Amino acid sequence: MAASDLIPSLLKYASLSAAIAVGLYATLLGLLTTEAVQSHVVYLHAIQMTWFKDLNVPESFGFLRNQVTPFTIQTPDGEQLHAWHILPVELYRKHEQFLVADPAGLVSDVTARLSFQLLRDDPEARLIIHMHGAGGTVGSGYRVPNYRALSAGQPDKIHVLTFDYRGFGLSTGQPSEAGLMDDARAVVDWAMNVVGIPPSRILIFGQSMGTAVSIAISHELALQSPPVLFAGTVLVAPFVDIATLVSTYRVAGVIPILSPLARFPLLFAYLQRFIRDKWLSKDRIAEYVRANEVNGEPYHLTIIHAEDDYDIPWHHSQAVFWHAVRGSVPGGISYDELELKKLDAQVDLGAAGTIMEWKTDHGIIREQILKSGLHDVIMGYPVVTMAVMRAFEAADPGFTN
Repeated sequence: MAASDLIPSLLKYASLSAAIAVGLYATLLGLLTTEAVQSHVVYLHAIQMTWFKDLNVPESFGFLRNQVTPFTIQTPDGEQLHAWHILPVELYRKHEQFLVADPAGLVSDVTARLSFQLLRDDPEARLIIHMHGAGGTVGSGYRVPNYRALSAGQPDKIHVLTFDYRGFGLSTGQPSEAGLMDDARAVVDWAMNVVGIPPSRILIFGQSMGTAVSIAISHELALQSPPVLFAGTVLVAPFVDIATLVSTYRVAGVIPILSPLARFPLLFAYLQRFIRDKWLSKDRIAEYVRANEVNGEPYHLTIIHAEDDYDIPWHHSQAVFWHAVRGSVPGGISYDELELKKLDAQVDLGAAGTIMEWKTDHGIIREQILKSGLHDVIMGYPVVTMAVMRAFEAADPGFTN
């Protein structure tokens, strides 16, 4: 083929390829307006990542025999949530002989188990309700090291309750914002009314998608009359809301979904109308803080993020922190005003990142940005252990003694 013929052929091929790419992208956008596809894209619940392991055999994930008790919690609308009650390792060591003797596997009556009794009968016991991110199950990826980090500060006192939302793992149903809120209510109700743990001894922990659920349930209970306040809420890699998240999200940090459309505000605003589950964390966290300030209720919020998180950019945490602080200031505070205050009050830890604490007469809002930790690896870091201990100590200064 002559050079004069090659260039038009290449241009024709490039035009055809571009047209196909645009067509596929337009098809994707059309599919994203449907409820079923949105659900799978937002929650990724079909991606289990534990297909070849039995979630009713926690020992296969590295736990000691009966250190974890698998059981189910029923939601108000009849779904069955698969849950793990994880004993702290030092408490397990003290009762190892009796725990090993118990039958292993899924438990039909969790209240009859020694592990349950150890939680229920210890007035010094603390419970972390763990809400994981999108995709996977209670046993996926870095979640197992995360459980160990959560209880590491007091390995004979801090229990972990983790569960799969509806549609995830062995839990029944299909996920939605309303459904996950029902799930969170059911789990909190189980902790407070079945086990009998007061909220002052419960900490809510959420990562990624779990931060939206954590903020939502903390917000809802704080607005009750009388309000229900937990010892603290720890958020790792939160996001502002779903609309903002999809405008910045890239699969594996590379492939954009809707971020190219953010350059076209009218088109992007139109597509936002089709978003079913909005998860307005920025509004909920501001209202949560504002309600506690008005009611004079103590609260403790910790926001943690890594700068090298390519799933959810760390500027989401900066925005969530600002909205939380804004809720504590009568008349509010602008983002730029808060950034100016950070110049004086923020602590620079060098390679360990930065810390900014906003204190009021009633609460503490802490932003901790690490230089590294990615999206999931950070969950096993000591920074998580420290955040848990700060919250429990703020609620009860005698706990760490």
